[in-house]
Amino acid sequence: MTTSRSSAFVDSLVAFGGTSTTDRVLYVGRPNIPDREAVLARVGAALDRKWLSNDGPMVREFEEVIEARLGVRHCVAVANATQGLSITAAALGLHGEVVVPAFTFVATAHSLAWLGITPVFCDIDRRSHQIDPAAVEAAITERTTGILAAHTWGRPCDIDALDAVAARHGLQLFFDAAPAYGASYQRTSIGNFGRAEILSFHATKIVNCGEGGAILTNDDEIAAAARLMRTFGFADTDLVTSIGTNAKMSELAAAMGICSLSEFDHYLDVNVRNFEQYTSALADVPGITVVPCEPNTGINYNNVVIEVDPQVAGIHRDLMLEMLTAEQILVRRYFWPGCHRMEPYRSLRPPTDTDFPVTDEVAARVLSLPTGTGVEAGDIERVCHLIAGLVEHGAEITRRAPAGTGSPP
Repeated sequence: MTTSRSSAFVDSLVAFGGTSTTDRVLYVGRPNIPDREAVLARVGAALDRKWLSNDGPMVREFEEVIEARLGVRHCVAVANATQGLSITAAALGLHGEVVVPAFTFVATAHSLAWLGITPVFCDIDRRSHQIDPAAVEAAITERTTGILAAHTWGRPCDIDALDAVAARHGLQLFFDAAPAYGASYQRTSIGNFGRAEILSFHATKIVNCGEGGAILTNDDEIAAAARLMRTFGFADTDLVTSIGTNAKMSELAAAMGICSLSEFDHYLDVNVRNFEQYTSALADVPGITVVPCEPNTGINYNNVVIEVDPQVAGIHRDLMLEMLTAEQILVRRYFWPGCHRMEPYRSLRPPTDTDFPVTDEVAARVLSLPTGTGVEAGDIERVCHLIAGLVEHGAEITRRAPAGTGSPP
């Protein structure tokens, strides 16, 4: 391409004084909204009953639908997944240290630290971005009591290998499955592995309650303990038998969740369509890789994630992020810079550049792209056209960007 044509593309970018061709803002995690009338009818029924919390009929219905769909013995609905993780850790009697991936949403670590448990970070697998079982084993000490693995991007991690590690060392294994509703591992639904798995039904998830979560387990004792803990430890009216907290899901959240569950197949179809369009459109863009699905797993495709290789693409991920954001395409650099580089963990155990090299590399390269029912085929075409142009003209964009713009930290 000639310099003049290159300059024309770069000049057209909003970041360099150009004018956006659309007022449409694209978000990562825009909520999937189920049928409005169905939601309002259920909310109205809750208002008519004047039963809005405290294990209402819609919370129980929500739990039963998930149990039936996922084939799991117990679903314990909670206010959010973070509380679900903390409650599960307490129900398992964890203390001392628990091994977690360095590359995960910070709630994974916070849910343990809130209880006085030390999250010990480990590195991830380079291809899948999932927790590395070998790194888990290397992080185990005499103070380790458990492993909290995460299904990053809603994609199952290497459950069999982690089971083996936990068995060898006599550790409790449970999973932060926050974005993994509808995913499967070797044809078994997520929710059936380890001692328990915790789902999120936050607004950004494929199925949402607005805000909510659930503890899934096939263990009667864990389920019973979790039910007590989510409601202050009340075993009966005026009978408190253990320490607990307030982690109850409301009837209004459950109403949203039941309606959202009923449209899961539609949401999944849209996600698959979007993922396939992104994958096809970006296949030949140098330095851009759409993170694939691993063999023997099923996923809900609610996260479309790319890696940007700056040496091949000719542009750094952070500069690409700034260019796209200026175009009202609000991509996200999850889970930068890695939990080990966030406070308070950074100060407690100052990381070096050699501690978690894979996490550091992946965290510096990934971008999460807009998907879900709020994104249309034309939107994806626009996103991919811009990404391809940013790569094609990466050298000029990098040269013209203000000093320090989009440069790696």
